[in-house]
Amino acid sequence: MDFLKKYKKIFIAIAFILAVFILGYLLYALFFKPSPTPVVTEEPTAATTTQGGLPASKPSAGQITPSGQSVGGLPAETGLPASQGSTVALGGLTQTAEINQAPSLAATLSGNGSDLQYYNKQDGKFYRLTKDGVATPLSDTVFHEVEKVTWSPDKNKAILEYPDQSKIIYDFNKKQQITLPKHWQDFDFSPNGSKIVLKSMADSEDNRWLAVINNDGTSAQRVASLGDKDETVYPSWSPNNQTVAMYTEGVSYDQQKVYFVGLNNENFKALTIEGRGFEPKWSPQGELLLYSVYSSSSDLKPELWLANAQGENIGTGRNKLDIQTWADKCVFSNTTEIYCAVPESLEEGAGLFPDLAKSTKDNLYKIDTRTGLKKLVAIPNGDFTMSDLIVSDNGYYLYFTDANTGKINKIKLK
Repeated sequence: MDFLKKYKKIFIAIAFILAVFILGYLLYALFFKPSPTPVVTEEPTAATTTQGGLPASKPSAGQITPSGQSVGGLPAETGLPASQGSTVALGGLTQTAEINQAPSLAATLSGNGSDLQYYNKQDGKFYRLTKDGVATPLSDTVFHEVEKVTWSPDKNKAILEYPDQSKIIYDFNKKQQITLPKHWQDFDFSPNGSKIVLKSMADSEDNRWLAVINNDGTSAQRVASLGDKDETVYPSWSPNNQTVAMYTEGVSYDQQKVYFVGLNNENFKALTIEGRGFEPKWSPQGELLLYSVYSSSSDLKPELWLANAQGENIGTGRNKLDIQTWADKCVFSNTTEIYCAVPESLEEGAGLFPDLAKSTKDNLYKIDTRTGLKKLVAIPNGDFTMSDLIVSDNGYYLYFTDANTGKINKIKLK
């Protein structure tokens, strides 16, 4: 009997535990268990493809997608998947076409105003490229490991720089090259291409000069002593032939003066800038200067400014454009329009450390230089970090190089 009483208690405890589990499951099933997902069977539909080989989206029943209207807030066109965007830059997602396969360097608009010229990093040759992607060599000569290219205005000559500090001027028409001294650097051609401004950086600070030479490397002429101030001097020949360089001097932590240097000791007015990291870009006629600077008020992110920079008007009309990007990510299409690649986001300190934005996606904006108004022109349909922006002479296409792949792309502006 004692044996039965002992195990009877055990059986009762086990039964109680089982009853608790069963009751818990019933409560879960009644109130918490999710409903099964219904299985919907549809008839298969034939996939529609575009010329690019991507499936084209089809509107669902009752959905209206008239040509030119927007789907999901983004511009769309008949027969074009919404995921690809508009074929023309209308302010939303925009098709971006790759027009060369090899990594490139120093893409520029050719002399005819529509084709491009660039250096192919893979085979070491220079090419002319049409908007349709047809490339022809500018020369059969192979230039190994070119690091930097400075083009003449007519694009028939270029200064090539190499990792070992070697430099040459190459004439693509005559197929001739001229060797330059290794201690010359920071070149810029005059508007007509006949002369070049540069820094002559000898070992001794007493023998460092801002200088001008002919485009064949001859007749070096000293313009101003650099001393130990070379890092604040910017050789940049103005399109109106008024000045050949600029230099900066600090006023306070967040303010500097920009002085303009001519060939004849002219006494030009100074431009006051609100920040450091000065990066300038001239308008086509030289009457305006677009520049970027960073400051403590911008969390050390680059900001764009625009100012008059000709004659007695130097420094007037100064206007912060409220766009955070660098001047070298912009291009003047004419005197009244600027296109800029603007990062979707910038980390604090990006102006001081540009590599922080090396892989950041850019969108394309247009700025009206008369009013300072800006608008979003295109969101490229890819994660592009845009550099070397170029606008064709007719204003129909904008070209850019993806900084991460070196490939050239185009956006149709109109």
